[in-house]
Amino acid sequence: MVKVLHPGFYTTIQDLGRKDYQHLGVPISGAMDLHAHRIANALLGNGEDCATLEITMVGPKLEFSCDTTISITGAILSPQINGKPIGLNIAINISKGDELSFSKIQKGFRGYLAVYRGFQTEVVLNSRSMYQGITKSSYVKKGDVLKIEQKNHSNKKYSSIKLNEDYLDSSVIEVFKGPEFDKLNDLQIQSLFNKEFTISKDNNRMAYQLNELIKNDFKDIITSLVLPGTIQLTPSGKLIVLMRDSQTTGGYPRVLQLKETSINAMAQKFTGNKITFKLLS
Repeated sequence: MVKVLHPGFYTTIQDLGRKDYQHLGVPISGAMDLHAHRIANALLGNGEDCATLEITMVGPKLEFSCDTTISITGAILSPQINGKPIGLNIAINISKGDELSFSKIQKGFRGYLAVYRGFQTEVVLNSRSMYQGITKSSYVKKGDVLKIEQKNHSNKKYSSIKLNEDYLDSSVIEVFKGPEFDKLNDLQIQSLFNKEFTISKDNNRMAYQLNELIKNDFKDIITSLVLPGTIQLTPSGKLIVLMRDSQTTGGYPRVLQLKETSINAMAQKFTGNKITFKLLS
């Protein structure tokens, strides 16, 4: 078991999400940065669908009541075991009674904690991903006890991998044309790809809003399907980048669609960060 001594800023259980229920209006959810999630599991020999702890900006403080092995990937959140710094992208043995905590954020915004065979929380609609109204809890709270499997270990040998972490602070976001892209005029297209955009304070697992505006004279479209990574243009000219917890339909023009790796990169951005869009053919 893992006891939550402090939950951090916004900590949730996530896996690959719910992929077969969009026709019922159920968001996909899942890890915001699926790349970091997959690497964390791979380090431990877990399947990629094993649930990890998604840590946002400020990490939790956790107490382990059994031996296990962990790995931490994604944002550099200065993790510590019993007050001693540990590395990222490495498999680390944990002993009963150990406390895991986090200090200053150095790069990125979301980190991922994997444990041996994943966190064994409730499964709802074939996923452990937390989402309000679907799972009993939408985020991890102080005093929660998270079930994990014990793993006995007799040595302190660590396995690690070297990763390219450039995406954590890259400002270039690669995109494809969205279904309504061809309705944009030349000036709007130039603005999309020549302007630098700023992540607004309105950013979360559902969507990221951008501060700068694109002049817009579009009419709303008939409500249509949207996906994580869809970029909508609102009547006010504001761009909304839909993320993993996004709704399944929307009535704003879908002007761009993030490349899958770009969703991971956006997940590591926070208020005030600057981005530019790069169109892929």
